[in-house]
Amino acid sequence: MIHTTPISFHEGEQTVRRLLHVPNGDNPTSPGLSPHAARLLQLSSLIAIGTLDNEGRPWTTLLGGEPGFARSLGRSVIGIKTLVDRKYDPVIDILVGSQPDEEVREAGQGGRVLSALGLHLATRDRIKLWGKMFAGTLGHHGPEAEEGQGSVAEAQLVFAIQQSLGNCPKYMNKKNIVPALPRPVLISDSLPLCEQALDLLAKADMFFISSHHGSNMGTNHRGGPPGLVRVAKNEASGTVLVYPELSGNRLYQTLGNLYTDPRAGLVFPDFDTGDVLYVTGNTEIIIGQEAAALLPRSNLAVIIHVTAARFVQRGLAFLGEAGERSPYNPPVRFLATERAQALPDAQFGNGKVAYASLLAIELLAPTIARFRFAISDPEVAGRWKPGQYVALAFEDELSIGYSHMRDDDPKSLNDDYVRTFTVSSAPGGNLPEDEFEITIRNVGVVTNFLFRQNIRAGLEIPLKGFGGTFTIEQNADEVVPFVAGGIGITPLLSYLPSLDLKRIRLFWTVNVRDIGLVLDTFSRFPLLAPSTKLFISGVDQLSQADSQQSNVDKIKLAGADVEPRRMLASDVVGDQGLSSTWYLCTGTAFRKSLLSWLAGRKILYEDFNY
Repeated sequence: MIHTTPISFHEGEQTVRRLLHVPNGDNPTSPGLSPHAARLLQLSSLIAIGTLDNEGRPWTTLLGGEPGFARSLGRSVIGIKTLVDRKYDPVIDILVGSQPDEEVREAGQGGRVLSALGLHLATRDRIKLWGKMFAGTLGHHGPEAEEGQGSVAEAQLVFAIQQSLGNCPKYMNKKNIVPALPRPVLISDSLPLCEQALDLLAKADMFFISSHHGSNMGTNHRGGPPGLVRVAKNEASGTVLVYPELSGNRLYQTLGNLYTDPRAGLVFPDFDTGDVLYVTGNTEIIIGQEAAALLPRSNLAVIIHVTAARFVQRGLAFLGEAGERSPYNPPVRFLATERAQALPDAQFGNGKVAYASLLAIELLAPTIARFRFAISDPEVAGRWKPGQYVALAFEDELSIGYSHMRDDDPKSLNDDYVRTFTVSSAPGGNLPEDEFEITIRNVGVVTNFLFRQNIRAGLEIPLKGFGGTFTIEQNADEVVPFVAGGIGITPLLSYLPSLDLKRIRLFWTVNVRDIGLVLDTFSRFPLLAPSTKLFISGVDQLSQADSQQSNVDKIKLAGADVEPRRMLASDVVGDQGLSSTWYLCTGTAFRKSLLSWLAGRKILYEDFNY
């Protein structure tokens, strides 16, 4: 049964959020399989699956295939069909056993609890799922299976999804996934870890972790630079792994689960060879000075006391061709007991670092400003495309050092000070080729730092790179609809010079305090105003003598259709003659409403919640 009531954070998540001084907020998890989740699942070429064994221990596996091997079957039901290692994959053994042609027996009331994470690493898309399995079977693969001594089978699994959540791609390294025939060979199923497993950990830039809370489970990825997981101990008396929890979306669902039940199951894939390491164990969450003492420059880390492990050679049904690394990746964080060797910056692959020098600040509204930067080495940094973001590293300017975490500065907790901002200027526009602009709101520590800058002080920030996949296509004779919430206009700004503005239909919601941004946009792109329907909240609080009221009048004179209220469903549903593809850039809550209003249309948006 799918629950449609809002999903709250459970006690473990609430506790971790309090410990890390995270402000209260809504849980963005959707009941059932949301339309967005179904679309991302269809694109996914990988799916990580977690479940519990008969001892209550979590295990995780990673399955792969052509996009579409995992897909929605309707009514929050998904199906998976792909090749698997039936002999040594612990999750496959738990879910469907190891004998072909035997349909799985239902486990527990309504099916066996599991969690999953669908991924398409070529575009850094991922979707978290939780639910139950109620059907599954293994089929014979054919004569090729003989090469693997009969240990390859085709698995068909059917899951009922009860919750789904789209996640940000912050530390996800791009890879092009290609199917491959597994030829599994068990190298080791005992501790300590074998040499091949240690070699895999040393090169791994991504792993998957499953955790458990009550009747709920969660599977998620952890990514970063190669070697992000450190081996603190690997001997007869025990195996201990450590990894830093890098600043993410601050939901802390995995840590919330581990706080209530410290058991976790991890899988480490080798995308080059198809080798795989399965691990289960008990975790500890360490914060602040305790984390920094073990893993310097970390203020939040997880220790894994491994209780069982299995290393399988060529056990995966896919390989991965390495692509662009995430611009968020920090340098490897070595254990205090290791000899920390300086590594070249991995972002550009050649040890070089590019910098962005602040050239100008232009205040557009009380909390919105445009910042112009020059790039020190454009060949190193590369060029951006319209709709992309720039990643800037502010750690040297703002970090107080992870060994000095204090309750009087909670925003510094678990912060690597790497931020992405949508580039609001067009490549090859009015600026020199080595300059770009960002238009941002003052909402946090980093943006407040930028707003306080004096141009003459000469600020220079490491530039980690450009990224993002948000694109706008304007086909002949099509009127393209774009919905922007406040500062969400920025990805469109970089596209405007290349678009026919008479064939744009902009639905833009702003607060009256941000009218300056609207005026600036229409002054730079006068043809956009007649194509805009502007919804302004707070107008009823203005007097006729108020300067903001005068600005509202100027916007009307520019040709925009102005509504002094919030946007309603009828404003978008009733608009005829528009392309069936809608582009959105809004806050999470508003986007949920829009997805409901625009059901049946193709919706494209970039999740800028990094």
